[in-house]
Amino acid sequence: MAAAQPSINGMNLNEQFEAPIEFFNRHTGLVETESVYGEAFLRWAYGNPLGRLTVAVAVKRLWFSRWYGWRMDRSASREKVAPFIRDYAVDVAEFAADADSYGSFNEFFYRKLKPSARPIAAGDSVAAFPADGRHLAIADVSAADSFYIKGQRFDLAKFLGSAELAAEFEGGSMLISRLCPVDYHRFHFPVAGRSGAARILDGSLRSVSPLALRRKLSILWENRRMITEVESDAFGKMIVMEVGATCVGGIHQTYQAGSQVKKGAAKGHFSFGGSCVTTVYKPGAIHFDNDLLEHAALGREVYAKMGEQCGVVA
Repeated sequence: MAAAQPSINGMNLNEQFEAPIEFFNRHTGLVETESVYGEAFLRWAYGNPLGRLTVAVAVKRLWFSRWYGWRMDRSASREKVAPFIRDYAVDVAEFAADADSYGSFNEFFYRKLKPSARPIAAGDSVAAFPADGRHLAIADVSAADSFYIKGQRFDLAKFLGSAELAAEFEGGSMLISRLCPVDYHRFHFPVAGRSGAARILDGSLRSVSPLALRRKLSILWENRRMITEVESDAFGKMIVMEVGATCVGGIHQTYQAGSQVKKGAAKGHFSFGGSCVTTVYKPGAIHFDNDLLEHAALGREVYAKMGEQCGVVA
């Protein structure tokens, strides 16, 4: 007789892996179910043995994402723009340019928005979300054992690519801001400060959807990523890390390294694909907003937009 699987919230492990992705939407005040772009493929790729082999052999490879990014750069790809806007109810009123002006799907994907579309939370003691998306707040990254599913712990040294840097941030707080293909794909500075240079930490390119992260959290430190240190008067030294993912054609930095940046200032953008931005603060530097912490305790992300408040100086 097979041994019973561990049960959490009434679900066994397989049921947790296969459960829909739920998130709390700050704007509606409701718990909603995510409409996942390419969900059938993701469930097969990360839940089926043959699918996992396909990911290992091809999908996670850099050449695959570059090839797909090249396709999204071609002029023929602009035919995908109108159906995408229609199918995912993208708000064209926010666009800085006309919806029919993009020369390729990638141009549409990393589109700019009108400044009024993303107001920045005011106050030197307030931190803002660095990107649109679904956000998971971790008050103490060294102690947490619940990332998308119970029992997973975070390897900060591998993620930051430095044992010395990890020692500085041990016991600190982290916000994982996950962008879906339907989201605005430019990322911004969450606090004001002096920006360092972005450094590449090389790796593979797997999906960062919870459908994948529930099974393998280490994707976050095995994927290709870029790390930037920021010295903030209000929050002290903090880190902004962009994480690439499958079909992300590139992580593009557009800010001037070594410059003094304002909160909400543009930092860069992703080419096509899902991806995430993580922000890491030292112990005692930030108190995340209560809704973030309450839903994170349930393993649930919170949907919010770039520029909105995510926390305050502790």
